[in-house]
Parts: sequence; C-alpha cells; structure tokens
Amino acid sequence: MTDISKHLVGALELCDLPDLSIEGLNIRVDTGAATSSLHVDNIDEIERDGQMWVSFDIHPNIHNVDEIVRREAKVSDIRKIKSSTATRERRYVIETPIVLAGMTWEIQLTLTDRSEMTYLMLLGREAMAGRLIVDPEHEFLLTR
Repeated sequence: MTDISKHLVGALELCDLPDLSIEGLNIRVDTGAATSSLHVDNIDEIERDGQMWVSFDIHPNIHNVDEIVRREAKVSDIRKIKSSTATRERRYVIETPIVLAGMTWEIQLTLTDRSEMTYLMLLGREAMAGRLIVDPEHEFLLTR
C-alpha cells in the first residue's frame, strides 16, 4: 500500500540548499544511492571553535561551470563511501537543509568530486525516506 503523505518526484528535480546559498540546483534522484552527494572542489579542513569544518568550492550553475563560489560547513561525520565505480572513498559529511517544492528538511550530504558525472548532486535514499516516492519515467514532477 502506498503512503499518500509522500510526494511523487521524478528522476530529476530542482532544489535549493539555503545554508550553502544555492538555488535551483538540478539534482538526480537516485534510489540506488544510500547517501546523497554534492560535487565540490578544493576541500580544505579547518578548525572553528574546536570543531572540524570544511571549506570548498561549488559550481552552483550547471549552465555556467566558470561560476565558482566558496562555502563552509561543519563536518558531521567522515565516512568510507563506495562510489559508482566501486572504489572506496573517504568523504566528509555535512548536514544541511534542502528545499524541494516548498518542503524543507535536513539531509546529510557527502562532499566529493562528481566532475565526471552529469549532475552536481545526487539525492539518495536516506534523504528521501518517509517523504518521497520516485517515478523514474518522469522528470521534474514537483519542481517545474
């Protein structure tokens, strides 16, 4: 039985990451990925008030890869993640709110180099749990 309180999304959607000052980001909704991931470059570990933070570059506009913004976020975890190429990679994990079609909730994002991938962000199962149902036949069901 389907939970009617969940929202139907397509294989691609648009989201905002307000704490990172990113709006209208094209994301790949990926039920094959447990964890969500965001493409970043030039990650630097920094300490702030005795806690680990990271500073990194983001290309917020998929249509203009020359646009680069520097952002910072508190590290919530460091995990070994198996990438799509089956290699194990050590990744920083941050927690940040996501806004999708007016709904806002906290997600965990791993930071990685996705430059070989088409989409700058994957929305994985953990971020969708209890909220979204995916229809991979369609795109932008919630956000266009």
